Amino acid sequence: MGTISVFVYLPECTGDHVQQQPEGVIATEGGLVTLSCQYNTSANNNAYLFWYKQEENDFPKHMLTRFSFGSGDNAGGFKGRFDASLNAKTQSVPLTIQRLQLSDSALYYCALQPTVAGNLCTLYKNL
Repeated sequence: MGTISVFVYLPECTGDHVQQQPEGVIATEGGLVTLSCQYNTSANNNAYLFWYKQEENDFPKHMLTRFSFGSGDNAGGFKGRFDASLNAKTQSVPLTIQRLQLSDSALYYCALQPTVAGNLCTLYKNL
């Protein structure tokens, strides 16, 4: 069994923003991991949250979308082992990855709509 390293991006923002756990997570192949994502938005009644996966030397890939009303959906390659539930009361949308594989080692981003336009702290952090 191999070791899986999962990292998250931690923005430093005020106003509408997301906050993820500040360090990487080490897990065992075949196990389960849950990555936290707390959000704060002025549109609490209609929040849209996204999870992205970025592998080394690659661009972020959209994994799934969750919103306050309805269940959202998972992108094509992220069905089955990947799940998230948006909880508007606690303002969280944790990502759970089951049956971990070595290919799950990556950087994971939680994003709040709007992901760039209107979210200047994220835009400036990525420049």
